[in-house]
Amino acid sequence: MEIGLVHYLTVSAVLFGLGLFTVMTRKNAVGILLGVELILNAAALNFVAFNHFVGGGIAGQVFTVFIIILAASEAAIALAIVLQVYRNRRTIDADELTSLRN
Repeated sequence: MEIGLVHYLTVSAVLFGLGLFTVMTRKNAVGILLGVELILNAAALNFVAFNHFVGGGIAGQVFTVFIIILAASEAAIALAIVLQVYRNRRTIDADELTSLRN
């Protein structure tokens, strides 16, 4: 059995679904960020799979590198925001963070 584009897209859809489920169900800000990372990884997997099976250039890998850079910067900035919110509010529960004022 040969692994084809459909297999990669299935794994990517499962990753995207798990990420979306995580973002929608978690109350913890760190859990929500983990869901966003899963969604970005699903998009990166799609880019690489389509590049390998449909295109012949390196555009898929370039987009994936951009996604990885975006995910790393998003994680660093979001973690800094979560730490600052925790210092001010003593919680990272997303339901309790209704305003940005102290």
